[in-house]
Amino acid sequence: MKVTACSQRPGYSSLALAIFSSRVSAGFPSPADDYTEDSIDLNKHLIKRPAATFFARASGDSLIEIGIRDGDLLIIDRSLQPRQNDVVIVALNGELTCKRLDLHGRKLMPANPRYAPIAINDDMDLLIEGVVTHSIRYHHERPA
Repeated sequence: MKVTACSQRPGYSSLALAIFSSRVSAGFPSPADDYTEDSIDLNKHLIKRPAATFFARASGDSLIEIGIRDGDLLIIDRSLQPRQNDVVIVALNGELTCKRLDLHGRKLMPANPRYAPIAINDDMDLLIEGVVTHSIRYHHERPA
């Protein structure tokens, strides 16, 4: 899965949006509360370290079995130390890619059986740019 870095906007803005106090049923409708509990700021909820965070757009289907799809917006934290099975953004031979990190087997792993793992060896030009902390999927046509 390739990724395309999104432009970074300087500064950090806050936007509090309403959040319902009850969960939304994905099955049969329930008699939900008709009021909001509080507000939520997605920046505070999704971005723990603003200075170390960047966004990228996923391209391809190599991580589809872990829920990352073509076009998803990825939130990446450069300050996190990558751990076993983390989803990481890697600069590999000059191109950005997104894979699960297998530290024990020294591989970059897809999450789609149509793709082969990428063995990590010492001769590679490889740099882990950051750990993917969240992905955002557009269920409606996304803005251009």
